[in-house]
Amino acid sequence: MSGYLATVGLLFALLVGGIAIDRLYRAFAARHPELGPFRKAEGCGCCGGQCDADDSPCNH
Repeated sequence: MSGYLATVGLLFALLVGGIAIDRLYRAFAARHPELGPFRKAEGCGCCGGQCDADDSPCNH
């Protein structure tokens, strides 16, 4: 039972840590716009081999 609780606690800590890192990144990007735009979470840019398409984010 303690192994189960430790696993649930670890997963919860990873989830909260990921959310905290995302918020820190968003705040940093808002304070430093000269370093480039904040990348949106949806999509992954050119990883699908779509860089040749006219509406690809890589061509803008």
